[in-house]
Amino acid sequence: MPRSTHPEIHRTDRIGWLRAAVLGANDGIVSTASLLVGVAAANAGHSELLVAGVAGLVAGAMSMAAGEYVSVSSQADTESADIAREHEELRNQPDMEHRELATIYEKRGLDPALAIQVAEQLMRHDAIGAHARDELGISAELAARPVQAALASALTFAAGAALPLVAALATPASHVVMSVSATSLVFLAGLGVLSARVGGAPMVKATARIVFWGALAMGLTAGVGKLFGTVV
Repeated sequence: MPRSTHPEIHRTDRIGWLRAAVLGANDGIVSTASLLVGVAAANAGHSELLVAGVAGLVAGAMSMAAGEYVSVSSQADTESADIAREHEELRNQPDMEHRELATIYEKRGLDPALAIQVAEQLMRHDAIGAHARDELGISAELAARPVQAALASALTFAAGAALPLVAALATPASHVVMSVSATSLVFLAGLGVLSARVGGAPMVKATARIVFWGALAMGLTAGVGKLFGTVV
């Protein structure tokens, strides 16, 4: 039989870190750019922008890391509890677990006899793996990884936040709003393209939604900064 040369490229193993990385970079660009635009709209100088931008970068990166770690840890705890429960059920009620797995395969389209045979063979090979994957929807590729998610979010947030901060400091104070807004939209578009290519998603759709929400956030904060700057 000739060896297959059909290449299959799947990206589900990237879901965990890719989601956290895109979220971190997007939040870093949007929140820092919005903060800088709001402060600049209130007629602030470069020193105020530097303080606001650096404070926003550090606080945001730590917040993203903590938030990702806590939320993904909760997911990991739930997965561990479910798997522990499956271990106990397999130990105490193996026949019932076998019928349960066979029923799952039968609902997916297998004949009853074949479903029973498949369930038997998979349980003989790796019972807990079969139940975790097909009953609970937990796989090694999609399992929760709190530390990975926290580091990806924090590092990408800091990288994203640094972009509008550099743009703000390299621009005369009177042009910061326009400069940061324009460059940040370019950065967001680039992030959309990059995330779409890495994740295999539609490029235009991914880019459009990132740019839209970034523009909305910066527009609203610019309005707030202008309003309060005028009042003060």
